[in-house]
Amino acid sequence: MVKIAFGSFDDSFSVTSIKAYLAEFHATLIFVFAGVGSAIAYNEVTKDAALDPAGLVAVALAHAFALFVGVSIAANISGGHLNPAVTFGLAIGGNITILTGLFYWIAQLLGSIVASLLLSFVTSKSIPTHAVAPGVNALGGVVFEIIITFGLVYTVYATAVDPKKGSLGTIAPIAIGFVVGANILAAGPFSGGSMNPARSFGPAVVSGNFAENWIYWVGPLIGGGLAGLIYGGIFIGSYAAVPATETYP
Repeated sequence: MVKIAFGSFDDSFSVTSIKAYLAEFHATLIFVFAGVGSAIAYNEVTKDAALDPAGLVAVALAHAFALFVGVSIAANISGGHLNPAVTFGLAIGGNITILTGLFYWIAQLLGSIVASLLLSFVTSKSIPTHAVAPGVNALGGVVFEIIITFGLVYTVYATAVDPKKGSLGTIAPIAIGFVVGANILAAGPFSGGSMNPARSFGPAVVSGNFAENWIYWVGPLIGGGLAGLIYGGIFIGSYAAVPATETYP
């Protein structure tokens, strides 16, 4: 069941909310700087050679580690989204209002743009952008991104959002980082393995190359929205509160 709420300006402009936007900006900057930086570094050490298995693993690990750190440092302030698709999926499940979510998007996109600008400045290298591989059409890229983003946002719900998560909540950043790394290993050679409109948008802005960038909005938002509908609407929505008189042995 969809639980979308628009929200109010008072809530979205409170001190707590502003701190959350800053946390999303900083954490997304850190994540994108490491993720895009790993791709630039690979091109540098291999003299722009084609991506090989070792390079794919290295880039996947860099994204996994950076996301683990980014989620960890922002979790207690903003929830550690770092991704418009995650924010959208959580909005579908009623865990963040639309208005506040829009400001999360702005913070995430700005963090990605600044990270890409910094990389361009300090490396003097062109910023790599996401694109589907030769032989993969745009529809195939969208489907890839839907599937892997669904897995990411579903993991976020299961480990960080679900009120019955228990001890899983303590390892949520690890699980979220791991699923992103695994999905990059699976989808990287085909769709690029973005799962994150901000991760794709910042490099596109700085490079001036928006070719196929729409794929990394449509796919992740559909995948994140589906995860929000299924986990947030069906599983979390189906929980019933335990009666106050209930006792257990």
